[in-house]
Amino acid sequence: MLDQNLKTQLKAYLERLTRPVVIVAAPNDTPKSAEMMELLGEIAELSDKVTVTEGTDERRPSFALTSPGQDITLRFAGLPMGHEFTSLVLALLQVGGYPPKVEQAVLDQVKALKGDFTFETYFSQSCQNCPDVVQALNLMAVLNPGVKVVAIDGSDFKAEVDARQVMSVPTVYLNGEVFGQGRMTLEEILSKVDTGAAEREAANLAAKEAFDVLVVGGGPAGAAAAIYAARKGIRTGIAAERFGGQVLDTMSIENLISVPHTEGPRLAQALETHVREYDVDIMNLQKATGLTRKGDLVEVALASGATLSARTVILSTGARWRQMGVPGEEQYRNKGVTYCPHCDGPLFKGKRVAVIGGGNSGVEAAIDLAGVVAHVTLIEFDARLRADEVLQRKLRSLPNVNIIVSAQTTEVTGDGSKVTALVYKDRVGGQVHEIPLEGIFVQIGLLPNTDFLKGAVDLTPRGEIVIDSHGATSMPGVFAAGDCTTVPYKQIVIAMGAGATASLAAFDHLIRVTAPATEQAA
Repeated sequence: MLDQNLKTQLKAYLERLTRPVVIVAAPNDTPKSAEMMELLGEIAELSDKVTVTEGTDERRPSFALTSPGQDITLRFAGLPMGHEFTSLVLALLQVGGYPPKVEQAVLDQVKALKGDFTFETYFSQSCQNCPDVVQALNLMAVLNPGVKVVAIDGSDFKAEVDARQVMSVPTVYLNGEVFGQGRMTLEEILSKVDTGAAEREAANLAAKEAFDVLVVGGGPAGAAAAIYAARKGIRTGIAAERFGGQVLDTMSIENLISVPHTEGPRLAQALETHVREYDVDIMNLQKATGLTRKGDLVEVALASGATLSARTVILSTGARWRQMGVPGEEQYRNKGVTYCPHCDGPLFKGKRVAVIGGGNSGVEAAIDLAGVVAHVTLIEFDARLRADEVLQRKLRSLPNVNIIVSAQTTEVTGDGSKVTALVYKDRVGGQVHEIPLEGIFVQIGLLPNTDFLKGAVDLTPRGEIVIDSHGATSMPGVFAAGDCTTVPYKQIVIAMGAGATASLAAFDHLIRVTAPATEQAA
């Protein structure tokens, strides 16, 4: 199954094992099981510390990873290939004693968890959000015997997925109940299971001294701003709801100059790694809820109840998926209504779906889905598609795609547990139509994450932060950069440049208006 290149790389990784790894396989008589056994055999051949035995499990084909003398319950049900192959490699290393690259405080928090936690995670091999969740839970299982995990390939266990009505990945169950859906980091998972964590973190944040530059948001613009500020030797902090921002939801990036191709999660990790090269106080999982000026300081209120203060602030809160805003959308979110065709497409194999939006994102989504689902209906509000002509030609060549223009989606209907149809109005004739289907993929652009700034700084009617050529906002000492601003062309490379501009402008403001905190302390 593995080509020679991959075998060579994997062999090098497995040389880092410090203790034996036992793979306990639970096969059956399916072709998928034969593939699994072939994969496990190839892995065992690459290291004398890895052995494969056979056992039993309720899910077949599946396999567990453990180590003699260790109380570890970690299982993969189905084949962890595609994006999940990295999860398998990391699990082998960590079960085999290789230390994880995670802050010690977080490792200690995992080890200190009390109770029994059985996690079941449904993934698809094409899901770029799933590995973060699978890898975080696997690490918890390695560190704490009270944590038991299984990662399940939804396409291999279709009956189970249908019975639980899983329509979005990753979907995580804890002790039989839905725990969460979508990307989650280890810190986010801990914040939900460790009930005292949020209160402790809020107290720590409230006790922090004022920053010279506080960056709010951890996407490309925020990362660039933090790096440029830290390089000036001033006290820099970055508070992010999730480090990486919208980049984490980007499948393929081919227009970042000097990087011919990368994927969003990989770029997000590179951004965080680069920021950590400098003396930057990174405060993750922090959602800003307010912005005020008090004397010489700007205060940023957080959802946790804490408040951070700084002499200058750079807002780089990015954007989020635009929603349709119709009845039924929120009710059936992750129950047929989804925003990530790459992640959730495999769950709709053989079903009928709709894609809302005729721009590049919508047409690309329809093309990708057409190769998986039974039928795709693309719905565009405008009188024509807005996607590049080359994409339109490809879309129109597909036999299982129907295109409807001048159509206004008015309602999502369902049976209480899942989507059953979409209702739209013909904007020309006024007729109302209903399309029976099982999935709706929304691809209608982005909205800036600036709701908390209303009344604090000037915003456009669309909610974008109004900035000048230096990134300055209407509030003195407050700058902004990236997709949340009026800067044209929302692109990663532009956001990075805007973050650098805003950071340099903030430093200029500091030296002209007030001495940095580092100088005042001296």
